Amino acid sequence: MLKNPRFLKEPDFRHGQPKRTAVLLCNLGTPQAPQPKALRTYLAEFLSDPRVVEIPRWIWLMILHGIILRLRPAASALKYASIWTPEGSPLKVWTERQAERLQNAFNQSNHQVLVRSAMRYGQNNIPSVLGELKEAGADRILILPAYPQYSATTTASVFDSVSIWTQKTRLIPELRFINRYHDHPDYISALTQNIKSHWATHGRAEVLVMSFHGVPQRTLELGDPYHCECHKTARLVAESLGLAKHEYKVTFQSRFGKAKWLEPYTEPSVRTMAKNGVKSIQVVCPGFTSDCLETLEEIAMEVREAFLHEGGERFEYIACLNDNEAWIEGLKGIALEHLQGWPLGNPEEKELALSKELATSLGATA
Repeated sequence: MLKNPRFLKEPDFRHGQPKRTAVLLCNLGTPQAPQPKALRTYLAEFLSDPRVVEIPRWIWLMILHGIILRLRPAASALKYASIWTPEGSPLKVWTERQAERLQNAFNQSNHQVLVRSAMRYGQNNIPSVLGELKEAGADRILILPAYPQYSATTTASVFDSVSIWTQKTRLIPELRFINRYHDHPDYISALTQNIKSHWATHGRAEVLVMSFHGVPQRTLELGDPYHCECHKTARLVAESLGLAKHEYKVTFQSRFGKAKWLEPYTEPSVRTMAKNGVKSIQVVCPGFTSDCLETLEEIAMEVREAFLHEGGERFEYIACLNDNEAWIEGLKGIALEHLQGWPLGNPEEKELALSKELATSLGATA
């Protein structure tokens, strides 16, 4: 029989193979090293995604390869170098640690669930890890994006990557996708506890700034719910913390290019606060579940410098949820809601129990 080159080589199908359930935690991605060459490779893949940049393809690719990939990698490499750790990129480190701790949390609850992490761009990508899960026997996989608020630029791109893998896979596992959890009680509770923990050690500032990653204004006009979901997250956190409207502010960071993005922008906002007499602020980034370049360099360094330069006296960045206990339990709770109806027990133990039950039944009727 001729083999169809469209499909990847897969392990032989085995009748009676125990069913296994898996969770795949998906994050954005990272360059392999804080060096221009590695950044060029990473940015070429990331910025070539039509979900990320929604302008006519031929125009954008000319700009990307003719200008951006010649100028930006060196500058970006310096930024990454300022936050790089001995273990690698913080986003990679925290995402892998979240997956490991989520695996441990399932194990402690006697849930037989495989947990892995994958990246949308770069190495350890989504198709490769899906293939590994399939080889491990997972025939039911829950896709859990690391993005609490839905955006076509992030969440939908994860689903695109999964779809690309399915197009080359003959025996596709059952798949479920989590679109959003921006208002999930466990997520809001983890954010609130994280902020309160910071306050317990450092005290409160005059204003809490909640900075979310920005996207072009056009995405909102085209129907993307991201803007609204960011504001709902902020409102629920503020209510949980008991903050009045003048005690917190929602902003958007990481603007790129000359187009209008979601406003207000983070850096100009904190500059204005300082000029208007606000002496102390704390900045938290609820849309990022793992610390990364945008939080550790852009916020904790660049935005801090901008605030202090304009007369501010006290600037504190509140770390992301990373692998704190409340967030791992939150991830577990969110995942379990979407795993309902799928087998979570040990298949071998279940088969043994059924065998014993059958033997007992036959003994009773003998």
